[in-house]
Amino acid sequence: MYYVNAVDILTQWEVVACCERISEAFLLPVLEQLMAQFPFPIRGFHSDNGGEFVNRQVAALLGKLQAEQTKSRPRKSNDNALAESKNAAVVRKTFGYSHIPQRFAGLINTFCQEHLNTYVNLHRPCLFAKQVMDAKGKIRKTYPPELVQTPLEKLASLPDIDKQLRRGITVQLLQQQAVQVTDLQAAEQLNAARMALFATIEKRSRRLA
Repeated sequence: MYYVNAVDILTQWEVVACCERISEAFLLPVLEQLMAQFPFPIRGFHSDNGGEFVNRQVAALLGKLQAEQTKSRPRKSNDNALAESKNAAVVRKTFGYSHIPQRFAGLINTFCQEHLNTYVNLHRPCLFAKQVMDAKGKIRKTYPPELVQTPLEKLASLPDIDKQLRRGITVQLLQQQAVQVTDLQAAEQLNAARMALFATIEKRSRRLA
């Protein structure tokens, strides 16, 4: 079972999906579903350089979406540094490192779509960098507290953002969804859904043992 984690570099809007295997047959429908969960159209797609992402089917999908594809260089993990950091902070923190049989990929994908992705985008704060030049002229990044925002808050801060969103989606609608529960309540609901998910996996695993 494999996780696919997509992160917008500007807003840190994140969508996590799951598929049974990393192959064109399994990945393509999940990839299409994943990109449809972003509130804005995808114009650029930066992926690993594996054959599961670099192939005609994925190219056709991106062409239909009018999205340009770029890929990471071999053995250069910092080409996708933001996604890699989210893998640790979100994916591994949620699902751990234990083996989960691939037959449960559909359950986990549904959990991500209905619970995890909503939480990380509407309620989970992220650090946003500020570039500062030191006395020697070297630019370094700092992460001041005033720039800590959820992806939704960052999205709402962008000028004329409603014109850039998908049809039927507005910042106001997303904000109304966010304020239905507090951040703490959202975290508690996510944890309860996660515990229910793993209880279901354990129960079904016992039946098949």
